[in-house]
Parts: sequence; structure tokens; C-alpha cells
Amino acid sequence: MLTDGTQVSLVFLHGRDDDVIVEVHTDGEVMTARLELKETEAGPRPRLFRWETGDDLEPDDPSAIIDLCRAADRIRISVQTPVSMREQLDAMLDAYQLEAAVVRTCPACAARGRYSPLTDDNAIATDGGELCIDCATAQLERDLTFHDVATPAVAERFTVLLEQVQDLPRVRRLLDGELDPELTRIDEISATDEEIEARYPDELDVVEPLRMLLTERFDELRPVQTKAVDAGLLEGEDLLVVSATATGKTLIGEVAGIDRVLKGEGSMLFLVPLVALANQTYQDLRDTYGELVDVSLRVGRSRLRDPAGSFDPTADVIVGTYEGIDHALRTGRDLGEIGTVVIDEVHTIGQGERGARLDGLIARLHDHCEHRGYNTQWLYLSATVGNPQELARALDAGLVEYEERPVPIERHLTFATSAPAKADVIDRIVTRAFNQRSSKGYRGQSIVFTNARRRCHELTRKLSVPSAAYHGGLSSKQRNDIERRFQDGDLAAVVTTAALGAGVDFPASHVIFESLAMGIDWLTVQEFEQMLGRAGRPDYHDKGIVYLLVEPGGVYHAGMERSEEAVAFELLEGGMGPVEAVYGTETAAEETLANLVVSGRRAKAVNERMVGEVDTQRAIAYLLDAGLIDGLEVTPTGQVACVHFLPPDDMGWLRDQLQRGTNPLDIIARYEVRLSDR
Repeated sequence: MLTDGTQVSLVFLHGRDDDVIVEVHTDGEVMTARLELKETEAGPRPRLFRWETGDDLEPDDPSAIIDLCRAADRIRISVQTPVSMREQLDAMLDAYQLEAAVVRTCPACAARGRYSPLTDDNAIATDGGELCIDCATAQLERDLTFHDVATPAVAERFTVLLEQVQDLPRVRRLLDGELDPELTRIDEISATDEEIEARYPDELDVVEPLRMLLTERFDELRPVQTKAVDAGLLEGEDLLVVSATATGKTLIGEVAGIDRVLKGEGSMLFLVPLVALANQTYQDLRDTYGELVDVSLRVGRSRLRDPAGSFDPTADVIVGTYEGIDHALRTGRDLGEIGTVVIDEVHTIGQGERGARLDGLIARLHDHCEHRGYNTQWLYLSATVGNPQELARALDAGLVEYEERPVPIERHLTFATSAPAKADVIDRIVTRAFNQRSSKGYRGQSIVFTNARRRCHELTRKLSVPSAAYHGGLSSKQRNDIERRFQDGDLAAVVTTAALGAGVDFPASHVIFESLAMGIDWLTVQEFEQMLGRAGRPDYHDKGIVYLLVEPGGVYHAGMERSEEAVAFELLEGGMGPVEAVYGTETAAEETLANLVVSGRRAKAVNERMVGEVDTQRAIAYLLDAGLIDGLEVTPTGQVACVHFLPPDDMGWLRDQLQRGTNPLDIIARYEVRLSDR
């Protein structure tokens, strides 16, 4: 089989009970043969030597094995060779003045005649001994397939873990939901603390009652608050403030707005994206500043009616949702003389249809205030902006950016094969956290994010420690009670929808992602960063802990091109994307219609001041074709579409249904189907 002069680098012998597998390494080639020994008066000698050729064995002269060993640089015998066979091989080689070393090899490879030496650096521990990384990985892949989680991303993650810890049973146990911190831990985002010379409340140029209140509440301002004051916060400068969750952004808006109210420079609008957050902000402002100012609340809007008493336009402070204030503008409601507008979570501008509506609302509010001659200060707050300088320019605001993270955040990833498995893992994380205390004396508490209100209640029922479902479907009284119990440390966890990730401020040590979707859409990096930033509070915890519970292959509807584990790695590895408002024809037409209703012939100028680029000419043509405007006058149909936030295409569809005489109940049913198909 081998020609004279062939360089043999290795002859590897793996003995079994009745024969020996021989692996011969030459220049660029590996060949396998079978050797049988016979007992002679002189000792063990070769009896048969046959090369493996496909499924056949091709005989060679028995002495060929001796020639190969003489030509080889190294002769190795596997440690798995039975002792009796090893003694026979040693005796045979010794008779020809040849020596072989016994080596620690992968038994699975040796059984196939493959030479795979093991060392402390590359051996993978198994239940019955050790394997090489290739054989251990193959076994792991079979386990992943058995558990129905063998996706490429999961396989890659488990292989990395296997190479790191060199312990197959330990890695396997992750498939059963074991919480091994060393294996689930992805990374730790370090705490950062930019050195900034502190300002003190009694130094602030605000009215005396407010200064006294701030002095009672705080020893000194936090760094981002100091930077905002230095940037002209109390001189009426418009600012975009970008800083991590829990760094004190909200107080920036409060101080500027309340001070201007008390100086007679107009009321404050404090706008947030969610009803739950509006309710909490309203309550917080009333509790904190209620003796100094009147606070009113404006949330949501009715599709059918708008009660005149839904909020007080003469109040000093109006807390509202984006939609609630936008509805007031679209219906011509009085908002009073506005001195300060605070837009919380302004990065929402980059979120599709919601973003387009916020972008339009900001532009309409600007026009509303300027047209009435108000000297309004604009403050935009966000924890997650990938392009802060660009966004600040688009908003015509100064930038205050502070890269502080008050406590480190440790991020973990683990896998669960089903919803019940996720519930079990969550229960163990939440219980373990609640049974521990930080160095500051506080118990660990968790926020569990899921993607549906129904799931909130399902998970809550399965937790063995005190917990509560928290979502926008609860009454204000119910939400306030849950918030109080969490603040008092009586609840180990709240289980909430991902939609509240940017909202209510629970002092949680742990954030757990039971789902990586918001409704039926995957989270964006901005949303994910906002939500994980809820883990860890500097006055409560030593660090924040974040867990992603991933169901390999999991999706929430057939149209999702990526599965949950792929999304998980993208979120963990992805950088913060830019906040951009991108308009299609219909969203551009919808905002143009709203601008025509609110601002009339100034609508083109309002379009031009929006962050996103709106093709006004095309939008007008679209609205004309849809019958929502006549010239530049909004038709009655257009008024209905605008007031009820109906996209022009939907309004056209509804109008067609009515003109056909379709039963109203059938229209409602068909419209629900239409919405669900999007």
C-alpha cells in the first residue's frame, strides 16, 4: 500500500480484545488497517495485516506493520487498549527494538482507529470519562436535537460553553433549566461614573419655594442634572438629555417646568408614551409638588367622544400621553399657555407608526405654541439614542449626554424549551433573588417582561413567591397598589408587558425577559436597552442582573423570519441604532392630514420641521385621491380620520363599506380581521 521512501510521521495502535486498529499518518494522508497477532515461541508476532479500503479489507504482508513502525517518527498505543493486548504489543515491538508510548486518547476516536490525544487543556469530561472536543460536540448536538433546540445559534453557543468549561454533563444540564451563573453569564456592563463637579440645590436659580423643596429632597444634584443646568436648563434653553435609566433625567424636566410655572412663564406639559407611566408621573408630581402647583392628567382619547371635563387646561402642570395631547390638538381643545414641554422617551420617534405620530405631534405642538406667541422651552429625555448629535440637530436642541451607569449590569442567557419550562426557570430566579439582600439591606426584586397581558397573569399564578401582574388593563387603583407593595418590598416580582419597558420605575434588582417580543414584533435594540436598564438602582442594589430566557426556534407568528435565539444574540451583540423617523406614503399622508387639521395652510411648514422627511406634494396627492381633503380643506371624512387616528387607507376602506350598506357589526368584524392581518 505504501511505496518505499514514504515519510511516516505516526503509527497509532488501538488494541481491542482480538485485534488492533492501526492508523498510519504519512505526508498529507491518513490510512487505517487491521492487525491480528499470533503467539510464537519467540513471543507475539503479526499474523494478519489488512488495509481498510472502503467496506473491504485488502491483505498485505504481515511484516508490513513492522516496516511501518521502523519508518515512523512516533509509535503510540492508546491508553484504552486492554492491558493484556498492550503487553502483547509492547513485547512485539520490543522484539524489533522498537518503542511505543502509551497515550491518553479520546476513546470514541480510538474505537474508530483515529488518533486524538487528550491533555488537560483539551479533554472534555463526560459521565464515563473523557472525550475530545469533536466527539463531545457531536454528543452535545445529539442532545440538542433530542431536546428539539438544535438551531445554529444555540449549537454555537453551547459549543463555546463546552470549550470553556470542558464539562459535557454540566453544559447538558442547561437544557434542563439549571441556572449555572458561570455558564449563563454573557458579560457584565461595568458601572461608569464621569467625574463632574457637583451642584447643590440651594445654588439653583429657581424660585424660593422650589429651592427649599429641592434642598429638603437632595443633598446634591446628580451628574446629568448638573450638566443640564450648566447647559442652560434654567435659562430656557431647549435640550435633548440622553442618559441611562435611573440617572435622574425626570427631575431635569420637573425643575425647569415647575420653576417656569411659579415664575408665571406658562404651564408645563409632561408627555409620556404610556397610560401607566402617565398615571405614575401624575401621582408623583402631585405628591411632590402638589402644594406648589395644580396637576392635571390627560391620557388616551375616545374614538367616539371627548368629554369636556377630561382634563383641566388651566392647570399648572398637565401630564399626558402622546396620544392624549395629540387628540386634544386635533380636536381644537384649549391647552392653555404652554411654557415648558417635556417629551419623555423621545427615542420613540424611531419606532414606525408610533414614531411618526410622535414626530408629527412635536411639530404640531411647536407650531401651536409659536402661532400663539408662547415662549416655550422644549426638553427631550431619553436613555437610548444611537445618534444623539444628529437627533439634537433635528430637534433644534442643545445636547446633554451623560454616559453614567450607576451600577454594573450582569447579563445572562439561558434556554427553555417551552412556556412551562420558562415559568419554572423564572420562579427559581425570582425566588433566589428575593431570598438575598444587597449590601444596602434591600431584598432582590424582579421585573419579568412578557409579550401579552394574558401571559402576565399566567406567569404570576405559577410563581411561588409574592408577585403581581401589572399592565395597562388594570385600573389606576390596582396599579397604584402594586407599585406601593413593590416599593415597600412586599412583592418579589411584577410580571408586566414589554410595552411598559420604557415606563414605570420599579426599583428592581433583576430584569427577566420571558419573551423578546413586544406584542407580535421582536424588540429593537433601543427597546431592549431601555428595558434591561431597569435592573439595579444605586440606592438599593450592588448590581443589576438581567436574564434572557430563550426558546430556540420560537416565533410568535408565521411571518417572523428570525427565531427567538437569533434575536437574543442580535440584541446582546448589537450596537445602538440611530433614531430615525422614516415615512412611507401612507404615514406621511396621515401626519400631513393631522397638520392640515391643526395648522391649516401652515401644514407644509409643519411638515418641514419634522425629524423625518415628508414628501408633502405626494402626501397631498394621496389625501386628495382618498377624498380626505378638497384642495387644502379637510373634508368631513378627513376630519373623522384625523380625530380617530385612522390611517387614510383604512378610512377609505370604511367609507366604501358604508357606501355599500354593509351591516355596521360586520364592518367592525371585518376591520378587526384587517388589523390582525397586518
